[in-house]
Amino acid sequence: MTPELEQYILDHISPEPEQLRRLYRHTHLHRLYPRMCSGHLQGRMLKMLTAMIAPRRVIELGTYTGYSALCIAEALAGDAELHTVEINDEWADDIRATFDESPFGDRITLHIGDALALIPEIGGQWDMAYIDANKRNYIEYLEALLPRMVPGGFIIADNTLWDGKVADTASSHDAQTLGVAAFNDYVARHPRLETVILPIRDGLTLLRVLPS
Repeated sequence: MTPELEQYILDHISPEPEQLRRLYRHTHLHRLYPRMCSGHLQGRMLKMLTAMIAPRRVIELGTYTGYSALCIAEALAGDAELHTVEINDEWADDIRATFDESPFGDRITLHIGDALALIPEIGGQWDMAYIDANKRNYIEYLEALLPRMVPGGFIIADNTLWDGKVADTASSHDAQTLGVAAFNDYVARHPRLETVILPIRDGLTLLRVLPS
């Protein structure tokens, strides 16, 4: 993907909402690892996928600055709800302020803590899940979510190409790379999952949960 082609794509998709544009800029100015922020193309993709799935209950693992949560919430209908989980409690006030600023913020409930502990605590079933937290734990997140996903529900996992490192794990000892690669192998052969990887940004995997 050349910079010119990437810019062409951005020029020919739905525009980035103003609040999200400001949030993306703020993230790059005030957060470490700003690449973790979804950005224009992936954000519009998340909104589109959410609108297509039409979920009633969504869970997101890994809020960061709230960009992806706002994109998902933007596409929710009626009384549908999004629960988003962030482990870093130092960001809680900023995230809540961001959600309060949005016309879609009342659709979002922020939970602060470890996702593996909070998934059973929040309870209920999910029509859609978005995984974008600690890459070392992707398989554990999946296993915690699967019993709570409705048949036909969707799980979306971010960063599943991991800068292309997943294609050469023999020369990598990085725990995050190995975690993502293990997740990719696991879902590819999982009997309850229909799987496709989209080569968007750092890789976006779509998983459809089949009946048990």
